Amino acid sequence: MFVPFLLCLGSAIGLAAALYLPDLADLAMLFGPMLLAAAWLLLRAVRGQSTDRRLRAEQAIKGQIDTHSGPPRRGLFTRKQAPPQYVVVDGSNVMHWKDNLPQIEVVRAVVDKLVAAGFAPGVVFDANAGYKLMGKYRHDHALGKLLGLPRDRVMVVDKGTPADPVILASARALGARIVSNDRFRDWKETHPEVALPGHVIAGGVRDGQVWLDMA
Repeated sequence: MFVPFLLCLGSAIGLAAALYLPDLADLAMLFGPMLLAAAWLLLRAVRGQSTDRRLRAEQAIKGQIDTHSGPPRRGLFTRKQAPPQYVVVDGSNVMHWKDNLPQIEVVRAVVDKLVAAGFAPGVVFDANAGYKLMGKYRHDHALGKLLGLPRDRVMVVDKGTPADPVILASARALGARIVSNDRFRDWKETHPEVALPGHVIAGGVRDGQVWLDMA
């Protein structure tokens, strides 16, 4: 770019001298075209340097990407997390799975097993669950603490309200499956999904361990 700059500068000086000095007026016909040609060469040189810088910058960025290739950091160009897979647990049914005696530990074991499998469990109890488990009424928060679940994942239905329709309606609203050994035969007409294979997950306790038929 240095040579076009010198040509442009020399032509400009020569043209200025030809315009201001009468004795050199004839040289204006020479220096005018020279100045235009030199300016054109200078412009091409400037554009060429700009293009070279852009290409070098792109290559440098590409090199950094190649050097640090691998899985992107969390939050960078990653897909949004998939919505949780909810499962509604029939707490009053599950708590009788071991020896047919009400035990909150069995419900907790089922909850832990579901969480370990990647599910988001919610538990619904009959109103008398607390009386059967501890001899007194227990509300959502108290049972939630025993299950390691937040209060909004545990529901104790009101006295006189059957838990089954609440379980079925919750599962339908969440697109969730149900954990229970109840087949909900009385509700098949309004909730035909209970007859679908795998919609209601059966289970039990075998050799002291909870099992679930997730197939």
